[in-house]
This record gives sequence, structure tokens and C-alpha cells, in this order.
Amino acid sequence: MHRTEVVVTGLGAITPLGRDVQSTWNGLLAGESGIRRGVLPSHRDTGLPEVIAGTMAIDPATLLPPVQARRLDRSQQAALGAAAEAWADAGAPQVDADRLASAVGTGIGGVGTLLKEDDVLESAGARRVSPRTVPMLMPNAAAALISIEYGARAGVYTPVSACSSGAEAIALGARLIRAGEADVVIAGGTEAAITPITVAGFVQAQALSRHTAEPASASRPFAADRTGFVLSEGAAVVVLESAEHATARGARIHAVLAGAGIAADAHHITAPAPDCSGQISAMRKALAQARMTPEDISHINAHATGTPVGDVAEARAIREVFGRATVTAPKAALGHLFGAAGAIEALIAVLSVKHGVIPPTRNLTTADVDPGIGLDVVADRRDSPQQAVLSNSFGFGGQNVSLVIASARHPMSHTASAAP
Repeated sequence: MHRTEVVVTGLGAITPLGRDVQSTWNGLLAGESGIRRGVLPSHRDTGLPEVIAGTMAIDPATLLPPVQARRLDRSQQAALGAAAEAWADAGAPQVDADRLASAVGTGIGGVGTLLKEDDVLESAGARRVSPRTVPMLMPNAAAALISIEYGARAGVYTPVSACSSGAEAIALGARLIRAGEADVVIAGGTEAAITPITVAGFVQAQALSRHTAEPASASRPFAADRTGFVLSEGAAVVVLESAEHATARGARIHAVLAGAGIAADAHHITAPAPDCSGQISAMRKALAQARMTPEDISHINAHATGTPVGDVAEARAIREVFGRATVTAPKAALGHLFGAAGAIEALIAVLSVKHGVIPPTRNLTTADVDPGIGLDVVADRRDSPQQAVLSNSFGFGGQNVSLVIASARHPMSHTASAAP
């Protein structure tokens, strides 16, 4: 039976580690940190402790014409910036507009705009509220703006599934291509939600790291002394194509999106299921769609946010499927990009298989790993061929997404790069 292969031909990103893909990748491999202090200028007494977070390495507004930038929320600016890089990296493919789709996930959307315009309403009245408020705050705007920019008429999709939003958008893009509804999909995630209300909510939920004395050491996935995650912002976008379309135009193929698995816990709005059934199911579904076994996976890009409960649950699920697997946790350097996290980590998985590198987990030595994790956590960069990587993204609501990214030269991918 014919199987439509989905390949990755374009990459774009704006993260706390870098203004683009290369600087982000270089920073990750070098063990740098994108976490900073004092990221929330206080315009009123919020009662918040000093906030540390991962702000974007560049103001995304500077990547756009000034008039356009003023009309967009920060999350939308980031999405357009990352999409422009990804589209250029893919060679600006010529594609029938009715065969081009956009799928960009987000956890919250334009919350910065919502809060700003609410302040205007309260201080100056309704007549001073921007008429662009609704398009700037609506979650689907990033995907829609990308559709408008590139003339994508096959569909505009916006998964809003907390921390798994970006990964779910990429899984959806692959599904559209395999279903024959599109030849090319611009897919990814974006988030810019470092605001007093979001930080206060996470503080009250005791979800944020309390290692605030040294910001660069605050995000500590899998460490025995981890206390929570560090909130970050940014965007990551990939260009997905059918292998047939990419090969016909002589495109450079970075990697193959071999499989995607989506499953729900149906258990609790924030806590993972005690038996980890949803996470286990997502990983097994991804492997099945990729036609791979656990032994085919070189390493796992773990969701691993640094929360005491979440890291242990994911480790248990990984051990159930893979045994004592090799894992890495990029959030130690990047922080948690929330709705964009799954997209940037899928992009990192693509670079891992392309370059044969497992990025290090910052803030960790082998001796620091929680004994309850029971996995081979990569503390220092490892250079070795990577046939396939599984990337996990698990979100509030019990939403679990796993992606299998394979080398374009993997014998099971049936796809070879058209360029070195």
C-alpha cells in the first residue's frame, strides 16, 4: 500500500537562545542559557517576586515593517519572523495555493494585547481601546497571518493544547499531507505570555522554579533538586512537504517526519495520569506510524519541564516503552516556551538527526540526576549518528503528543536528501 512520506524542508525559530535557528542551535550545543532576571517591568504593585524567564533574544517587531509590527501582538510577530526564516530555508517553494496550508499552535494567543488594552479601557475608557484588539488577541491570528502572507488556501489550523500545541500543529500538518489535502504545510508554534497574570497564576500553582538566585541555573529538568519550570517565549516553524513534492522541485531535505502519536489522559486538568497511559499511548502510536520499534530510536527529546511530578511521570512512561533510554531535555537551556515548546523541540530533533548530535541537558551532571528517573540523561554533548529521535510534548488537560523524526538517510525512511 502506498505511503506518503512527509519531509522537513524548512526551519525557522526565534528563541531565548538566539534570533534564528543557527544561533539557537549553537547556544544549545554550547550549554548556554536563555534565562534572565527582571523581565517584567513593573508598572504597578503586583506582589510578585522577582521574575526570571526566557525572553526572546531579539525583539520580533524589528523583523517586520514598523507599521505591520504595531498592528500585531508579540506572539504574532514571532510567528511571522520564524515563518519567514523557514520559508526562505525551504527555498520559497512554488506551490499551488490550494495545496498549501498553515497550522500554528499556541497555548494562550495574544494575552499581552488583552492585558494592555484592558488597562487602556480601565484608565482611559472604551473609546481609547484599539480597534485591532480582537485580531491581535485571538489565538488563530498567527496561523491566519501566515496563511495571508504566503497565500495558503488549503486551510488554516490552530491547535490550542497548552504545552503540546506546537507539536500537535506539526502532527496535524503531517496528517493533512498524508490525507492528500495539502502538498506543503507551514507548521509550528508561538507564545509570548510572560505577563504578571500568567506568572502569578503559575506562582500560586507552585509550578515555577524556586532556584531564582542564579537565573541560568533555575531550569533543572531531571535534577534531584528541581522545583519547577521557567516560563519562556518564542516561536518555531517548520515547512513540511510530501517527499514527492520536495523531490520533484529538488528541495534540500533536513529530515523525515516519520510518525506522530496523539493521546489523551482523560484524567485531570493539570496532573498526569498515575499510570502514564496517555503518554505511553502517544509514544507507541508515533512508533507504529513510523513503522519503527523502540530499538530504532537513538534518543528521546523529553518534555521534561523540571517539575517534581511531571519529570518522574514522563520517565516512568519512557521506561515502559523504551527501557533505560537515552534522553535530553532542552528546557534546561531554553526554559518552557509553552505553546511553542513542542515546535522548537521538534526542530531540535530535526537538527539532531541531521548533524548526529545529542544536545546536552544544562544544569546537570550525572551525579545530579534524580535516582527515581532511571534514564540515561545526557549531561554533556554527544556526537554520534542519530537514526531517529522521538520528541515528547505533554500539556495541561492530559494532551500528549509524540513525534518521530528520522534521518533523511535512515534506511526505513525511503527518502534521501536531494542536497548534501
